[in-house]
Amino acid sequence: MEVAAAPPPPPAAGGISATTATGVLSRVRNAILAGSRWRRAVTSMVFGALTAAAFAPLHAWFVLIPAFIVLYWLAAGARSVGSAAAAGWWFGLGHFAAGLYWVANALMTFPERFGWLAPFAVLGLAALLALFPALAAAVTRATRTSGIGGVLVFAGMWTASEWLRAYAFTGFPWNLVGSAWAFSAPMIQIAGLVGTYGLGLVTVVAAAMPAVLADGRGHRRFVAVAIACGALVAVWAGGAWRLSDADPGVVDGVHFRLVQPAIDQRLKWKRELRREHVLGQTRLALTPAERPPTHVIWSETAAPAMLSAEPELVALISSSTPADGVSVVGTLRRTPAGEALRIWNSLAAIDATGRFVGGYDKAHLVPFGEYVPFRSILGLAKVTAGATDFSAGPGVTTLRLPGLPPVSPLICYEVIFPAQVVDRQDRPSWLLNLTNDGWYGISAGPYQHLAAARMRAVEEGLPLVRVANNGISAIIDAYGRTVVSLGLGKRGIVDGPLPKAVPTPTPYGRLGDWIVGLLIIAALAAGIGMGSVRQT
Repeated sequence: MEVAAAPPPPPAAGGISATTATGVLSRVRNAILAGSRWRRAVTSMVFGALTAAAFAPLHAWFVLIPAFIVLYWLAAGARSVGSAAAAGWWFGLGHFAAGLYWVANALMTFPERFGWLAPFAVLGLAALLALFPALAAAVTRATRTSGIGGVLVFAGMWTASEWLRAYAFTGFPWNLVGSAWAFSAPMIQIAGLVGTYGLGLVTVVAAAMPAVLADGRGHRRFVAVAIACGALVAVWAGGAWRLSDADPGVVDGVHFRLVQPAIDQRLKWKRELRREHVLGQTRLALTPAERPPTHVIWSETAAPAMLSAEPELVALISSSTPADGVSVVGTLRRTPAGEALRIWNSLAAIDATGRFVGGYDKAHLVPFGEYVPFRSILGLAKVTAGATDFSAGPGVTTLRLPGLPPVSPLICYEVIFPAQVVDRQDRPSWLLNLTNDGWYGISAGPYQHLAAARMRAVEEGLPLVRVANNGISAIIDAYGRTVVSLGLGKRGIVDGPLPKAVPTPTPYGRLGDWIVGLLIIAALAAGIGMGSVRQT
């Protein structure tokens, strides 16, 4: 493909450095666009893979700048919509394969059964998810906008594709661009207003805007870059101001103990070890402390059995339950004998007498982990123990347990879905996330999971208590700040209070994705309205 080089900008006093910068960017852009089809594909994939460093645990957010500049050039400068879609797909392949490499660890837990699937699972998942960046790039090219307006369209479509990814194919909004800032409490405060998607929109605009400098040294372009970068500074400053007097306090009479047993996933479901696993966790729960806990929280499937059919295990759990509190335990639940077999991934609240006083069934199931879509066609077994697919629970609910404010329970990756973690008609006072994370070993996966959970706390203005089998367990306040935590791979307990929710629900907590939709529409409208339309 022939690409005409941009004309050199006119000389200006004091503009030598600016002229040099635009010249360099112009040459780099032209070299990328003039490459062969496969060279452009490899370039896009490499820069897509680079974005993985922006997320937990590295949080090298600055890599988003060259990555989104290159993707924007490839999309806006493509010969056709199809070529732009291809560039977006290759970018997405690198982005998701590098960011989700840890999925292979789950399959390598039992290598004799699933090891051969590991590379196919990572690349297959990445190839499917890459359809979303492909859509963003294709629409960017289809609008035929360029310059500042083109960047706004590109950022709006990237955000729209992230939102769509939260719902399509059962949804998987992992590593949303906004979560790259989860390490910075001031930066993520804006999520309470516009959600993680809105923070991501601002981030993509700022990261991609320097791409327009390749078109020339026009004053308007430098102003746009300055404004885009200044927007990130304003986000940080606004967040710092919000946090300057953010002290919501704690709920009286509630002091949690989080139990993190770090049980090896290869041993967790061995029938002969069930009692030992539960006994070990009860011993952790009974660890002496200066301030005894009022409530004990265990992780997802901490009791790897049908507790309702295991009175001995229930007795062990109740023996370590505070007298006037409860132990919340991840377990399995099944239909009564005589009924068609159905199994749920659940949590159960058990009091000191061994009575079940509350429960919740996971609603958003993991494909291939908890059920196999198109099982009869694919002929595959799920990765988790047992041959029977899990059934889905009724959905988000607000649970009321003795001695605790109303809570929204979330099991495993249910916490990664923005605007899908609370019942807005019966608003809770806090979020509870039980997870395993033992499948993913010492990898980026658990850190990324924690980052998503932190974003939900800020979005909803609610504290979040997270308990993991293998880390990272934590209590996070309603502003996304970690109160206490226990690191990845560590066995032990962590005690701490329940922070209070923000005084009034956040705008995003009230309106959810309506705000995101308005932001996307505004970005697209502004971009199309101000972008120069290229001639055929």
